[in-house]
Amino acid sequence: MTGESSGTMDRRAVMRTIVAHRGDALIVTGLGSTTYDAGTVDHPNTFCLWGGMGAAAMVGLGLAIAQPDRRVLVMTGDGEMLMGLGAFATIGAQRPPNLAVAVIDNEHYSETGMQATHTRRGADLAAMAKACGFAASETVRTEDELAAAAPKLFSQDGPFFVAIKVNTQRYPMSIRVRDGAYLKDRFRENLLGAERAFF
Repeated sequence: MTGESSGTMDRRAVMRTIVAHRGDALIVTGLGSTTYDAGTVDHPNTFCLWGGMGAAAMVGLGLAIAQPDRRVLVMTGDGEMLMGLGAFATIGAQRPPNLAVAVIDNEHYSETGMQATHTRRGADLAAMAKACGFAASETVRTEDELAAAAPKLFSQDGPFFVAIKVNTQRYPMSIRVRDGAYLKDRFRENLLGAERAFF
């Protein structure tokens, strides 16, 4: 089962809408497309995991626990979140109030040939998050719903989850900076300060 998504929104427009509300929040992006999308609005408080499938939610959880006074947002795709369903249970058990997870759901594995994911076949990520103990979860399908949900990603008591349905529009798989060590160092220095970042 391949083809169109049930979503109609453009993923890059979704990213721009969300980051417009970020303030000083820390953002972790997952495998592939969310990293490429975030690269179009590059920021030193963004930590990209473009090759680490399944890791984004757990890195975000670790950051949220280590930095309880900072808001942390994980942005990843449906394929990665489906791979890491155990992350839902772990986040639900830890219940960090400063963590939000947004899944950009095009209902396809964009990185491997656009095969349909389980969300295309009815799997409900928002329901899974709620069942695992997230404080709140919702599915967003329209620009109006996104406009209402985007500020909550940075303010609502967490863990807070949003599945955002987007279309299958593909974009070039590239980011401005591909040096992983540089991105890691930049993120650490911006978060901890130059005097603490490398010790």
